[in-house]
Amino acid sequence: MEEQPTARPTPADGAEERAPPVEVEVEYGDEEEEEPPRSATAKQEEANVALGADGSRPFTTKEDAEAAEADGSGNGGGTGSAFGEGNGTLSADEGSSSSQESLQQSSAHHDVAMDLINSVTGVDDEGRSRQRILSFAGKRYVSAIERNPDDPDAYYNWALVLQESADNVDPNSGSSKDSLLEEACKKYAEATRLSPTLYDAYYNWAIAIADRAKTRGRTKEAEDLWKQAILNYEKAVQLNWNSPQALNNWGLGLQELSAIVPAREKQTIIKAAISKFRVAIQLQFDFHRAIYNLGTVLYGLAEDTMRSGRPDVSANELYSQSAIYVAAAHALKPNYSVYRSALRLVRMMLPLPYLKVGYLTAPPANNSIAPHSDWERSQFVLNHEGLQQVDGSNQPPSQSPGNTDGGRKPTRIAVADIVSVAASADLTLPPGAGLCIDTVHGARFLVADSWEALDSWLDALCLVYTIFARGKSDVLAGIITG
Repeated sequence: MEEQPTARPTPADGAEERAPPVEVEVEYGDEEEEEPPRSATAKQEEANVALGADGSRPFTTKEDAEAAEADGSGNGGGTGSAFGEGNGTLSADEGSSSSQESLQQSSAHHDVAMDLINSVTGVDDEGRSRQRILSFAGKRYVSAIERNPDDPDAYYNWALVLQESADNVDPNSGSSKDSLLEEACKKYAEATRLSPTLYDAYYNWAIAIADRAKTRGRTKEAEDLWKQAILNYEKAVQLNWNSPQALNNWGLGLQELSAIVPAREKQTIIKAAISKFRVAIQLQFDFHRAIYNLGTVLYGLAEDTMRSGRPDVSANELYSQSAIYVAAAHALKPNYSVYRSALRLVRMMLPLPYLKVGYLTAPPANNSIAPHSDWERSQFVLNHEGLQQVDGSNQPPSQSPGNTDGGRKPTRIAVADIVSVAASADLTLPPGAGLCIDTVHGARFLVADSWEALDSWLDALCLVYTIFARGKSDVLAGIITG
């Protein structure tokens, strides 16, 4: 049965693959440990094949199940110092008492976390097998912390075990997913305290907080959790600015927060979300999730604009921009049902049979250094084949029987000829936002009406070229030509 379109595009699952664990050297005792039936890597591969959809967050903890076979054992959560509380100077007796108290508290934390992990049974045979591996891994990291309470990698890996155990919780069981995530957050906090530059810990910590926020609706508690998640994504990006995944999730967190905060704060937060998605796309132009998510947030902004009746913003332009990103995401991932459903909703908002239509100022053909008075502002259209200037007959050159503007040759740039696209600060250009399209035939310069319009043209051109480079131009052609 054909899937029906939703009322509005829904955001894709924001959480990308979790950052991988760090290998921790652990000494083992003589207690026998049940051998996991398969390696975590094998389980991951099978899970990916079974799940199929990119919206599902795959497991990425890589505890080496073969270590159980090689070592044959693992220590349970014993008593060890983990959370060194208090930094004051103590006498010998006071220090001994404080140490004992710290050991007891640490042991209690270990026991609570391991009890939570052991309470998870999994939803099926695969989940149960996966959980045995996670339980074994948890014991390894408890043992590692007992030997070295200041090991941030052990805390980080233990947090991953707790977080992935939460993913493995059967909704019908008595296990508490939120309690597992809360314990994971505590371990991430300790890992980042010990190693403040541990990007992976901030990134996965933010995912854990976001998962907790999602279960609390539009409450004050959810608002506080989303703000915490956003701060951790911000910290992750500060530590690794070249991470489109963290930027995408940061944008999703802002998008979720905008639905909770008072209306006077919403516009500022939405604009911040748009900027995060856009930077993520600029870092990776085939990152279909960020592309689609930008489309959904623009769609929501268009709806808000329609309701508010703001005269300074065109709702139709926002709808059209939203449709461009949804169409591009679908072209890059045509088999993804979420994008297909959203495209059915927004396709008619495109300026068919084109992807984008707008105004640019162009010089005479083959004379990019012509006097400013010779440059002409005219309509341009963009489709899967390239960018074309509409001539005097108000038709693109491919459809016009001839040129009617005194022999002036319209600008046409084929997508296959494009080498790069970038904003240009060349001072010889006419006033406006400069655009440089470098092609195999040389650089072509155009000027957009504003920097906002330039951003829109840059994204559209880069997306069309990326779709072409990925061999998906026929999919885009089908979208805009029907």
